[in-house]
Amino acid sequence: MRQWRRGLHRAWEWLGVRALFRRGRDLELMHRAMGFATLALVTLAPLLIVVAAGDPLVRGGFASWLTDGMGLSGQSADALTGIVSPPRKVIGTTSALSLVLLAVFGVSFAGSVQNGYERVWGLAAGPWHRVWRQATWLVVLTGYLYQEVQTRPALHGTVRIVVSVLSGVLFFWWGQRFLLGGQVNWRRLLPGAIATVAGLAGLRVFSYLVFTPLIVTNALNYGAVGTVLVVESWLIGVGFVVYGGALFGRWFCEHHWMPSHEEHGSRS
Repeated sequence: MRQWRRGLHRAWEWLGVRALFRRGRDLELMHRAMGFATLALVTLAPLLIVVAAGDPLVRGGFASWLTDGMGLSGQSADALTGIVSPPRKVIGTTSALSLVLLAVFGVSFAGSVQNGYERVWGLAAGPWHRVWRQATWLVVLTGYLYQEVQTRPALHGTVRIVVSVLSGVLFFWWGQRFLLGGQVNWRRLLPGAIATVAGLAGLRVFSYLVFTPLIVTNALNYGAVGTVLVVESWLIGVGFVVYGGALFGRWFCEHHWMPSHEEHGSRS
């Protein structure tokens, strides 16, 4: 019995799970995920609504982006589509000043993601003049989401899964490297990108099983507010995966993949 306990203790120490939970607590992972969801709904969503509304190839507008990300279909997708403004209405009521403000708000969202990555890797906050990195990351994020929606009707089955996984890994791999200003090398960032994509895939399955019927129920009981609450809950999950994936990647590198003496700031 003692040998069994010692074996379990050694396995626990080797896995380093305690260190992972401790870092998640220090990062205030759930708190950051809730902040991610709030900023995404208030600052990023309006910008994506305008971008999607100006796209002639996506008839569903922003609703098609959101339903694709959440894996919704049928009545749940219709309920979500019903609370999003029609594309023509969005374009007709959007001014140049509104676009500028939306872009500024979107950059603030990118800044919060950058700050989260910096906290994950224990780096100092980047100078204010690196805002161009946040703006560039926001543009690439929009392009990444756009191609995800475009491949939905064009590709099916295994082909689309492969394309989505590869594009997701490339985006989150590059995104960390770019927002961190190249202070962490590519090899150390790869596990976090893979973990993030795996987490988003799991969240998509969870959304299909749980949020799909929940949206329909909330729409009937609480109207648009109930639907928005479900979307906000899903965004909290996305934030948890984005930051948690990066945190897992650093933990995996330090405990199982790369020598602990290797510096965090090493460049490729």
